Amino acid sequence: MANEFNANDIFEIAIKIEQNGAIFYRDAAKQVEKEEHKQFLLELARMEDVHETTFANMQKELKDEEAFSTTFDPDDENALYLKALADTRVFFEKEQPDNSFKGILSTAIQAEKDSIAFYLGMKELVSAKLGQSKINDIIKEEMSHIRVLAGKLME
Repeated sequence: MANEFNANDIFEIAIKIEQNGAIFYRDAAKQVEKEEHKQFLLELARMEDVHETTFANMQKELKDEEAFSTTFDPDDENALYLKALADTRVFFEKEQPDNSFKGILSTAIQAEKDSIAFYLGMKELVSAKLGQSKINDIIKEEMSHIRVLAGKLME
């Protein structure tokens, strides 16, 4: 039986990915020596916190039909599946080549790209009536992280 996801499901995963990202950046900040780099990574963690709040607010604004589950899922397996993906594939299954600032930024850029690829794939599993267009809003927010990270990496 195929599962159909809705925008609410995707916002749940987006919130978890942002939480994981904030943890990643705070942990990375502890690994760098330069205060400037430490502060930049902590600012990225705060950006993840803001995105988490943004996604939670966007989730609250969903129409009933965008949060309605069309799949019989009494054990909430869809949510467990999505949480497992967030916990293993984005930010937490990354191998850092070293603890250098450049290595951390490269890892973070890859994690952000992976999250966008994840959302693009999930977008195909959410029908228009269940809020497919809302996923574009998530993708735009994630793309802003890549721009910030790439800009810093180029410095």
